[in-house]
Amino acid sequence: MPLKFVRAVEAITPLVRSPEVAARWDEESALPGMTVGGLTRHLVSQPECAVEFLAIEFPTDRVRVLSLIEYADQLDWLDAPTDAPENTSIRDDFNEMGGAGVEDSVAVLDAALAGLGPAITAAGPTTFVPWQGCALATDDFLVMRLLETVVHADDLAVSVGLPTPAFEPEVMEPVVELLAALALRRREPIDVVRALARAERERGPTSAF
Repeated sequence: MPLKFVRAVEAITPLVRSPEVAARWDEESALPGMTVGGLTRHLVSQPECAVEFLAIEFPTDRVRVLSLIEYADQLDWLDAPTDAPENTSIRDDFNEMGGAGVEDSVAVLDAALAGLGPAITAAGPTTFVPWQGCALATDDFLVMRLLETVVHADDLAVSVGLPTPAFEPEVMEPVVELLAALALRRREPIDVVRALARAERERGPTSAF
C-alpha cells in the first residue's frame, strides 16, 4: 500500500503543474462552488496531511483504532448533502487556501512528495487522525488518502478538459474496493451487485458518496 500511494501522488504531478490548471485557477471546477484552485489545493493536501499525520506520536493505549467503515461512519460530510455546512465548510476553506495561487499548491505537492517516502518508512502500524480523534491502521489510512487522491484527480482533470491521470491497476484496485464497501453503507447489497453486473436491472444511483 505505501508504494501505491507514492505512485498515485507521482501520477497527479503533471496535472497539478499543467498550464490548463493554472489558466483556469479562479474558475469554478466540476464541483459546484469550488474553484479549480480550491480543488487543486484540496488534492495536494492528501499527501501533505499524510506526511504530517504519519509522524504524529499518540498514546496508542488510549486511542481507538477503527476499521475503514467505522471511520467512514464518523465522517459527518460523507452522508451530508453537498450544500450542507459539513461540505460547504470544506469547500470554502480550500477555496481560501487556493487563493495563495498555483505556485503555492505546486510547492505543497513537491514538498509532500519529497517527504512521503521517509514518512512512510518511519511510520508505525497505526496512524492518528486528529480531526476524528481516532486512529487507523496505517495501510487503511493510506487507502483513504489514495481514494481522495484518485477521486479528486479525476474531478480536477474533468474541470480543465484534460485526461484523468493514468493510475496503475494496482493503485485503482484498493480505491474501487473501498468505494464498493462505502456504497454498501447506503444501498442494499443486491443493488450494488446489479449496478456492477446487470445494468438493465440497476435501481437508482449506487454511488459511495
